[in-house]
Amino acid sequence: MLLYFKVKNYRSLRDEAVLDMEAAGIQDSSDTLFTIGKSKYLPAAAIFGKNGGGKTNLIRAMWLAVQFICNAQKTQTENASIPVRPFLLNDYSAEEPTVFEFGYMQDKIKYVYGFSATREKIITEYLRAWPNKREKHIFERNGQSFQFPKDNEMKRKELIKEAVGSNQLFFAISCTMNYAPCITAMKWFREKILFANEYTDINRNLIDYKEDEEMLQAIVSAAKTADVGIEDMSFEINEKEIEIGNKNIPEQMRGMVSALKAFSEALRQNGSEAENSLSMGQLKSTTYHTGCNKSGKTNQFELTLSDESDGTRRLMSLAPAIERTLTEGGVLIVDELEKEMHWMLVEYVLSRYHEKKSNTTNAQIIFTTHETALLNQEILRRDQIYFVDKDNENGASELYSLADFNVRNDMNIQKAYLLGKFGAVPSIKGVE
Repeated sequence: MLLYFKVKNYRSLRDEAVLDMEAAGIQDSSDTLFTIGKSKYLPAAAIFGKNGGGKTNLIRAMWLAVQFICNAQKTQTENASIPVRPFLLNDYSAEEPTVFEFGYMQDKIKYVYGFSATREKIITEYLRAWPNKREKHIFERNGQSFQFPKDNEMKRKELIKEAVGSNQLFFAISCTMNYAPCITAMKWFREKILFANEYTDINRNLIDYKEDEEMLQAIVSAAKTADVGIEDMSFEINEKEIEIGNKNIPEQMRGMVSALKAFSEALRQNGSEAENSLSMGQLKSTTYHTGCNKSGKTNQFELTLSDESDGTRRLMSLAPAIERTLTEGGVLIVDELEKEMHWMLVEYVLSRYHEKKSNTTNAQIIFTTHETALLNQEILRRDQIYFVDKDNENGASELYSLADFNVRNDMNIQKAYLLGKFGAVPSIKGVE
């Protein structure tokens, strides 16, 4: 579970921005919250703002940090630059480090991991944990100077220290050298934070985890439950039907990865492109809708994936990641969740995370959106609503919460937002 994320000096986020998932001391919809010790945490956070205001940069910052943390041991060869992008609209930020910090829960232990870096080198890095609710420093780094608690692993830590280059993360290298405390802490980054849209291919990720059948089942369930008219779905690969729910898939069926990858891509494409992707993957999908025959009796009729709406395919493409986080725990990050979907479908996705009966693992969803219909205190708590606004004079973006404002429980916050009372709305200039 994500407790908070901090970033500073990344793209338009010049000053420190904090996405805090700890609930504020308000009574709004408290039944949706997770309780960890004496604190309560949010199952969802929505980030609003004008185009170009910087909200996508927050998602990019999270994605970049996670990718670098998970892959630095592979990508950071001796002369490789660190892929940070500092704020460039002044004469000093480019020389300062970009800063990232995550607070999260893994295996019921709280962790805080952070690092700062320029394009040339890691400036600081640290990992702390709270086993038994007592703070423990796993390692701290300042440049190429490292500090560790003294224990029976000192020799191993000294060897790791010597192997870490100035442009590499100790955290990443230590995992390749079997340092158990870091391996445990790294598990959250590798398995519990998922990104949608162009930032990573969730469905390919699911295939890598060999959850082929579960992916298909999640897509069917989402299509049926969300009331988009689909009564059922079937899948065939090389003219052999895949029976959803059959745990004894024949050995010859286990070669479906390329087909499922094509299906994943097809969910994002228009009708003709979808058909081409499916034929390349040798996978046929059929949806069943209720209609009427000549005699007026209801019957089920077949449609192909290309016949379904963009919104339906969008929901289906998100379904595996939604199902995975809800089933296994974790956080799903989505840029423009409402893209191609009616806002009521977005509300349906939110409800999966808000309702305890469907979210038994403390799963979370964080998303950017332009859908102002969600600015409703019956849908989102005030502390679940964030805004990102950019200062037109200096070009810096600021992240802040609706909970920072004095808002009555009965206020029409959608109307107030559109009137500019919370900022983060575009200023449209008339054409003369």
